[in-house]
Amino acid sequence: MERGAVLSAKASQIEIIACPPHWIVGQDGEPELKKLYNRHYSARHYKDGRKPKKFVGPGEHIVLTLPDRSAIFVWRKFLDESGQEGINCSIFRNESSYRSSDLIREADAIADFCWPGERHYTYVRPEAVKSRNPGWCFICAGWKRCGRTKTNLLILEKE
Repeated sequence: MERGAVLSAKASQIEIIACPPHWIVGQDGEPELKKLYNRHYSARHYKDGRKPKKFVGPGEHIVLTLPDRSAIFVWRKFLDESGQEGINCSIFRNESSYRSSDLIREADAIADFCWPGERHYTYVRPEAVKSRNPGWCFICAGWKRCGRTKTNLLILEKE
């Protein structure tokens, strides 16, 4: 049964399974999360050999991870040079057995709690992902395509 699914319905009473979310809060610079980040296509690899411990970048942020560190999701609120406004999913990598769209929905709920009323958006570099349908896990989580950046990144959003 899916998390949060209806367990039973009796007359006018509906009981909901109260499952906690998969995500826990992680820390920018956590070694296991840094390794996961480094396996993401957007990871920065500096030509001069620098290896910064932190990976999130400036601005308000929340780092989400699974207890076994098999997935990472980072929300950032910052001044985006592209002109996009809202809360940015700056990284999502799922190496767990959980469905990505389920994890994204849970991350959306956490962002809604932390930044109520804010638009959620992310960028996908189509040529860097294995999927024939880049961003599909976000689409399955209720997001929509809303354009492209000047550098041809796909922009996805959830309002």
